[in-house]
Amino acid sequence: MCIRDSPAPTLYLLNGAAGGEGEGNWADKTSYASFFANKHVNVVTPLEGKLSYYTDWLRYDPKLGLNKWETFLTRELPPVLDARLHATGKNAVAGLSMSGTSALNLAVVRPHFYRAVASFSGCARTSDPIGQEYIRQVVEGRGGGNVTNMWGPLGGPDWVRHDPYVNAANLRGTSIYMSAMTGLPGQDEQLGPKQPLDGELVDRVIVGGGIEAAMDHCTQDMAKRLAQLRIPATIVIRPAGTHSWSYWEREMKYSWPQIRRALR
Repeated sequence: MCIRDSPAPTLYLLNGAAGGEGEGNWADKTSYASFFANKHVNVVTPLEGKLSYYTDWLRYDPKLGLNKWETFLTRELPPVLDARLHATGKNAVAGLSMSGTSALNLAVVRPHFYRAVASFSGCARTSDPIGQEYIRQVVEGRGGGNVTNMWGPLGGPDWVRHDPYVNAANLRGTSIYMSAMTGLPGQDEQLGPKQPLDGELVDRVIVGGGIEAAMDHCTQDMAKRLAQLRIPATIVIRPAGTHSWSYWEREMKYSWPQIRRALR
């Protein structure tokens, strides 16, 4: 958490599916602490929340527990932090991959609580079959949890309530930044003349490329939805790049000027 000496707004920068547990987090994978060191903003990155989608779960899950992240992040934590940090009360939220979806979820269920929302390689669909299958792959495939414990039966009211695409009108008046890559190998997947091909790179190209291609599709769908509603948004589709941290770090830096303007 980066703390300012004088009253400053707050950016909630969420970790991905790993929830900041282990090495898959902003601190280990990026230079975000040094980037924000001279910025007039409090940066809050909650730990834990692994595979939770940073939302309120309806029921206890034997594998993933009873998560109440929506309540924590939008109602319980902000007043405590505002008082502790003497913050301005102006908030923004950003996330990547799983939490890219979460950032949009939080913004639609609490309209105008966040002045800006940024989603890097997130999927803005939660109530259509493709979006639900992706969430199942994360919660059940990786975590062994049960998505019905999160939002009830697939297609039920809680799935719809948290769908940024369906509830896009709730984002009106919020500064929106969304980005994705096409999934094609990009600058960070190029081999040097004497660099051997390793398993990590292969995984990033094949698995990360496939995931990012799906996020590209989700992002472009959301862009069309926002355009239909005449809601201004910055939508960036990079011509190449995979589902990996180096790209998300760049997007975090690219999005900052827009977030900063919204928090003034």
